[in-house]
Amino acid sequence: MEDYLPKKADDPLARLLTQDLDPMSLAELESRIAALEGEIARIRAKMKDAVNHKASAEALFRR
Repeated sequence: MEDYLPKKADDPLARLLTQDLDPMSLAELESRIAALEGEIARIRAKMKDAVNHKASAEALFRR
């Protein structure tokens, strides 16, 4: 997992990935999973848009 950690110690993702989960209730953990799944969906959509944008730009300049 350390390979995925950002290099900055104060990075929000680093804090999220190293946060102690022991004090959280099942409901809190389920909410956290739902929020993270929503963020994953948002990132995947952004990646798809970036690929489509790049492909459109490449097609434009090939003409």
